[in-house]
Amino acid sequence: MFQWHRSTATASYPAELLPRARGMVVVTGQSKASATPDDAMSSSDAEDDFQEPATPTATQAGQALPLLPQQFPEVVPLNVGGMFFTTRLSTLRRYEDTMLAAMFSGRHYIPTDAEGRYFIDRDGTYFGDILNFLRSGDLPPRERVRSVYKEAQYYSIGPLLDNLEDIQPLKGEKVRQAFLGLMPYYKDHLERIIEIAKLRAMQRKARFAKLKVCVFKEEMPITPYECPHFNSLRFERSESEAKLFEHHCEVDVSFGPWEAVADVYDLLHCIVSDLSARGITVEHQCIGVCDKHLINHYYCKRPIYEFKITWW
Repeated sequence: MFQWHRSTATASYPAELLPRARGMVVVTGQSKASATPDDAMSSSDAEDDFQEPATPTATQAGQALPLLPQQFPEVVPLNVGGMFFTTRLSTLRRYEDTMLAAMFSGRHYIPTDAEGRYFIDRDGTYFGDILNFLRSGDLPPRERVRSVYKEAQYYSIGPLLDNLEDIQPLKGEKVRQAFLGLMPYYKDHLERIIEIAKLRAMQRKARFAKLKVCVFKEEMPITPYECPHFNSLRFERSESEAKLFEHHCEVDVSFGPWEAVADVYDLLHCIVSDLSARGITVEHQCIGVCDKHLINHYYCKRPIYEFKITWW
């Protein structure tokens, strides 16, 4: 059986100065002697020290997260990163596999601001374009396509992504990436250009840095003697003969070779465009060709470009 115990107060101290005794549960068996009467504790005192947790009041419950599912009105006020929008609930749920449809399905808790608007912690600059597509399928103007595409990726709106990929400039970007896919180290070479230019500018405490870049389309060397018969000579060479022409130009970075209609100037445009997209000011000019002698009358003749990276 269970018995409650507490210590009795001595007569030498006033009762109000003595610390309140804490309850303790003691399990006793049939063969154990019972505790002394002085240690006995009434059931009413035990109830004072050990009470069941109180049921939360309505005010306390309101401060906690609401129970799911969350209910939404037919007309939904939105606060997207401080920008206000209003739309129908059915518009947000138009495509089932999107983030917005999931957010406003009732399965997830969406916080509200002081005015009761449902808050989405995202820059709202292009959210109007998202709503226009969900409402009526409207697409943004060309200058906003790339930015809206990023928002469509965030909200996982597949139909909008498909539509944007079929218009400029994203349609042209797909073609460009197909070309750049022929050079598996293209992005690594871009990073190398940036790192070398930064290191040289810091070492020299200079506003800009220059480096040499070789951009060549053909693997085999081109000389005035080869030009008329280049294609035939290329395929007639054996593997051992081809190795005689392998070398590395004395440059910082090399791009090539590749097999496509796009030429050297197309790749140069890609390099400059991608560097500029990262906020890097770049200029380039051809400063000659690689004159390294390979064998007999064969010389390299790959074009060399000087890239000038300005940092401020």
